[in-house]
Amino acid sequence: MNLGELAGKRVLITGAASGIGLATARAFGSLGALVAVNFLPDDPRGEKAVAELSGEGYTVLGAPGDVARRESAARMVSEAVAGLGGLDVLVNNAGISGFEAPPAFEDLEALTEELWSDVLSTNLLGPFWCTKAAADHLRATRGAVVNTASIAGFGGRSSSMAYGASKAGLINLTRTLALALAPDVRVNAVAPGLVSTPLTEPWPQERKERAIGAALLKRAVEPEEVAQAIVFLSTNPAITGQTLVVDCGLT
Repeated sequence: MNLGELAGKRVLITGAASGIGLATARAFGSLGALVAVNFLPDDPRGEKAVAELSGEGYTVLGAPGDVARRESAARMVSEAVAGLGGLDVLVNNAGISGFEAPPAFEDLEALTEELWSDVLSTNLLGPFWCTKAAADHLRATRGAVVNTASIAGFGGRSSSMAYGASKAGLINLTRTLALALAPDVRVNAVAPGLVSTPLTEPWPQERKERAIGAALLKRAVEPEEVAQAIVFLSTNPAITGQTLVVDCGLT
């Protein structure tokens, strides 16, 4: 499958109410794909995103559900697939940092049991539950999965130790799911650096400027640039089990 063959393909994107997810929905929609937009049932941005994309002329449907909960994730995938009439691409983008503004990295007391549970359930278990629920549909179409990981998964400082661990697990899960679903389904990931999204907007300006200063391109990544990488990985038939870094040269 190449970019020109995306017209009419069925795509489910989790965490698509804003940021990278919304940009990815728009990218697939602009190429003629049918897109299911997932969001938390109580997130008012979800229906707004669906209406916005529909108003731009794209074929989209809402797919509310909590990917962190196994039954909710499975039900959401099943309903999205039924609404789309099948599934060609699953983008596991939903993720949380656990903090509005990250604490000092050395502040271990901030990493409560509840935070660890929330971050791992959403960022690591969520992609597994959704992929498991979608596996047979993707096998039928020889489709693809793309996970949104992070350069935090390669080590170093991130929004928190819990977030970094969850993304490291997702990078590993990407490789093992590629093994498990081969040769019918390809599984890859993107690893963004600092991205200009609602998630990072509340972060201390000094922290963001430090990351921008360390990047070779001296800027943050835009959501649309991550979306382009996701579309690329979903269409290139020779790539599986890989994680593509998109970080303006930060690493």
